[in-house]
Amino acid sequence: MDYETIIYEVERGRARITLNRPEKLNALSIQLQQELNQALWDADNDNRVHTVILRGAGRAFSAGYDLTPRPLAERDPDDHTREGRSFDDDAWRMEQGQRLRMAIFDMHKPVIAQIHGYCVAGGTDVALLCDMIIAADDTLIGFPPARAQGALPNNMWLYNVGPQWAKRLMLSGDFVTGADAAKIGLVMKALPLDLLEEEVEGLADRLAMIDTELLSANKRIINIGLELMGARTLQRIATENDARAHLAPSVAEFGARSREHGLKAALQWRDTKFGDQRALVDRPELRDEKGFFRDA
Repeated sequence: MDYETIIYEVERGRARITLNRPEKLNALSIQLQQELNQALWDADNDNRVHTVILRGAGRAFSAGYDLTPRPLAERDPDDHTREGRSFDDDAWRMEQGQRLRMAIFDMHKPVIAQIHGYCVAGGTDVALLCDMIIAADDTLIGFPPARAQGALPNNMWLYNVGPQWAKRLMLSGDFVTGADAAKIGLVMKALPLDLLEEEVEGLADRLAMIDTELLSANKRIINIGLELMGARTLQRIATENDARAHLAPSVAEFGARSREHGLKAALQWRDTKFGDQRALVDRPELRDEKGFFRDA
């Protein structure tokens, strides 16, 4: 299959899937999520592949979901798909995206997330479904949309860091570095960026020496354990919980600001008071001499 938003390659017992929208910091468009889903199942069905390495091109793993609105002129008036704003329509769309991402959890072969730069919002929804995460120690990891845009449509945070750290990060929307994420168990290991690829490839080398059926069996039993702890049910509930959270007044305020002043201004309104909005967009022309976004 020809891909437009990812790079897919198979070599030495591994499939490398690279999110390839570097000009958008690998923002997760619907097309990218669909292509990622297909590539994951292609790898799972390939007897040459023992493990998958999932990574991002350019300066980031992924800065989140692509929030670019579809222009009204591109909307077909005869299109009767779920474009409405009802609770059920919203939950349906959240579930649609989740089904694509859950291939990481459901496929038989292990997936290693190689994260660097930014692993933000939707980027965490993808990375935390992976079997192992290895991060550059200066990676910024977080879900700042929890501050004003909704809840988390996937939630594996609890199973990695326990309830207190999950609440600390989710309730505040704050970032944690890759180095600190390794200390609390959010990622398996963190190391300098220039050593990241070597570390991930070395792990893939080890897994390439193991029978794929054994890899599948051992991944499956651990994931069944997670399911017995409610992990799959929690993911399903997370989509409806996100739709519920979209009814909050702050979400309406964020949407209004985004429509009136643009997305970057809405992000500034959301994050300036927390002092870490620089982690979201690396655009020098948008920042003042102190590095903060200029007033809209």
